[in-house]
Amino acid sequence: MTSMIDSPVQDLWRVFRIMAEFVEGFQELADVGPAVSIFGSARVKPDHQHYELAEETSKQLANAGFAVITGGGGGIMEAANKGANKAGGKSIGLNMELPIEQIPNKFQNLSLHFRYFFCRKMMFLKYAHGFIVFPGGFGTMDELFESLTLIQTLKQVSFPVVLIGTDYWEGLIKWIKEKMLAEHNYILSQDIDVFDLVDKPEDAVKIITDFRDAKGTAGLRMPSEMRKP
Repeated sequence: MTSMIDSPVQDLWRVFRIMAEFVEGFQELADVGPAVSIFGSARVKPDHQHYELAEETSKQLANAGFAVITGGGGGIMEAANKGANKAGGKSIGLNMELPIEQIPNKFQNLSLHFRYFFCRKMMFLKYAHGFIVFPGGFGTMDELFESLTLIQTLKQVSFPVVLIGTDYWEGLIKWIKEKMLAEHNYILSQDIDVFDLVDKPEDAVKIITDFRDAKGTAGLRMPSEMRKP
């Protein structure tokens, strides 16, 4: 008869692995300075317009003094790390152990590796002065809606969440406004103001830099209409 694994012991060792990931993340990222986390599809190719947009956005962020944090993989993540790296900025990859897709890109100058999604998510949030979200799939949606939920519930200090790509996002935003808000009242009208929609890298970067420059004097996040480019 095959002996069963001692589950409590296995879980105890898992706790230590989780602690180790948190400790390493805190140590490595504590001195990165103001940073922006960038999300988007891992499947975008280098000749795609979204790839080019992400690379240019990260380049401008690095030139404005921001570190760039991505998931460390391909597609939008690679483009963002590439733009920051080529601009001489801090290009950080929070790499995830996955059975498919996740191959660390070569443009990271600080690379961390995670086994647990929630440890990795903590690092995206803790050191970010803003999120920029490019078109993507389920993982991108997960990061987007988690950030919106944390801001909505006051579990996260409010910061800019910028969506890039009107053609991609406008259908979702319309559904949120018409279904979640108008028809069902599942959110409040002010919840719509926790993100911005733009098409140009310079507009996204302006939102982030305006927030950084005003943060010390204006307290929390400025109303959305004050931050429009």
